[in-house]
Amino acid sequence: MTLYDIPVRTLAGEPSSLADFRGRTVLVVNVASKCGLTPQYAGLEALHERFHDRGFAVVGFPCNQFQGQEPGTPEEIQEFCSTTYGVTFPLFEKIDVNGENRHPVYAELVEVPDADGYRGDIRWNFEKFLVAPDGSVRRFAPQVTPEDADLVVAIEAALA
Repeated sequence: MTLYDIPVRTLAGEPSSLADFRGRTVLVVNVASKCGLTPQYAGLEALHERFHDRGFAVVGFPCNQFQGQEPGTPEEIQEFCSTTYGVTFPLFEKIDVNGENRHPVYAELVEVPDADGYRGDIRWNFEKFLVAPDGSVRRFAPQVTPEDADLVVAIEAALA
């Protein structure tokens, strides 16, 4: 089973998977609406718009595991993201990214080390995983903003 085959649910609760993104470059991000890093939504949306026509997508997985910073219902999350940040990229169901109930998508992703060699539990909201069309993955810490040159260069390289 690959990352693309793991069952997920849309924010609206519909069965789905990441299969629609197979062969594309995807930035997987655990997101939250009440975090100091929440303004990253604007940059994520800008990346999504900038590179979408080249086969790129951002996908967000809301998570409430970090100081309860994503307490909303699916409807509240969708409303907040679209109204406050103009988010058009896909949002999936609220999940656990750590612990015994860690979603299988994140069970796969946490095995990937970041540039400093860190692998394991998600450290905070807005940790990013860039999945290239060949299935290779690069991990970026939560503090790496969507505008960060290293992230943008990695996206462009994956799209080449």
